[in-house]
Amino acid sequence: METPQLELILINISGQDHPGVTSALSEILARYNAGILDIGQADIHHTLSLGILIKTDSAVSGNIMKELLFKATELNVNVRFSPVSIEEYENWVGMQGKDRWIITILGRRLTARQIANVTAEISEQGMNIDSIQRLTGRMPLGEEEQPLSKSCVEFSVRGMPRDTAAMQARFMQLSQEEEFDISMQEDTLFRRCRRLICFDMDSTLIETEVIDELAIRAGVGDQVKAITERAMRGEIDFCESFRERVALLKGLDESVMQEIAENLPITEGLDRMMQVLKRVGYKTAILSGGFTYFGNYLKQKYGFDYVYANELEIVDGKLTGRYLGEIVDGRRKAELLKLIAQVENVNIAQTIAVGDGANDLPMLSTAGLGIAFHAKPKVKANAEQSISTIGLDGVLYFLGFKDSFISEK
Repeated sequence: METPQLELILINISGQDHPGVTSALSEILARYNAGILDIGQADIHHTLSLGILIKTDSAVSGNIMKELLFKATELNVNVRFSPVSIEEYENWVGMQGKDRWIITILGRRLTARQIANVTAEISEQGMNIDSIQRLTGRMPLGEEEQPLSKSCVEFSVRGMPRDTAAMQARFMQLSQEEEFDISMQEDTLFRRCRRLICFDMDSTLIETEVIDELAIRAGVGDQVKAITERAMRGEIDFCESFRERVALLKGLDESVMQEIAENLPITEGLDRMMQVLKRVGYKTAILSGGFTYFGNYLKQKYGFDYVYANELEIVDGKLTGRYLGEIVDGRRKAELLKLIAQVENVNIAQTIAVGDGANDLPMLSTAGLGIAFHAKPKVKANAEQSISTIGLDGVLYFLGFKDSFISEK
């Protein structure tokens, strides 16, 4: 009588999904005390794809496969068996030490071309895709033509890139050429438990530069706008440009600020993003080279926890053309991010920064996750993550939230 031998069998089940399939098949495995070494399931448009890697002995493996075949026929699904050698399995187990990355792509719509380009780079870097999931809701026909539609897919990838910097650069290049957004993050413990997110205000939370709005009311719009644009492109020092612009506002009535605040053009997705971040316990901050008056207005409206910006001097109801305190420039933003993280007892790796201008680069590089949002070319060129095709709620997908979670009350 032959001694039973250990057998490893990969079972693949596919077909029309309906309740009870996994339960019925696993019940057969339980009856024969089969060990489960790995299991995974996906459902694409009501079509089931289920994989189970089992260990059993040769004395019962034939009966297991026979019963599974009968049950699969009864359930109207297909089943396929593949033997796995001990050597293959041990090599697979050895992959557990490999680094894992999360690559997220999103846009108004995603195309096969975009996915092909991203997955080609993954392959070129010698990495392997473990799983793919859709984070956005199911898209009705014609939805991709809607102006505010969103589509997001997340890849879980294993391995170490041959050249991480070159891979990041290639992804940024593809995102500009093919009009989609992409994020590549190492799948660490910190990536799964971010706790603090800091935002620039002007051209990030709102679709304008407030100092430009003030300048228009003061009759110096063109002069201030030209200085602002040079500063945001990194052509001149922010502090110098700030002093020049504020000086041009001398004599403006402070009542103008309320009128501007009440009519600020809010960036798409801000309300949705803030509702979710607050619901799951994130601390949020506005770190702005703009003005505290408008930052506090947004704080009250959306529930931000912190606001740090610049204070305009007002005497007898008029702007003096001067400011109070230290200018919140790029260096100061990075310092404030670290300070808030310390106060909230948050590891810097658990922080996120979102901004668009050159003065945001220090905090983007300081944070655990820095996201260039509809950013200037210089900022994009120095960023590892970028959102340019959709609104601020795109940040939620880079954090791994699914629409099904976001919509929960």
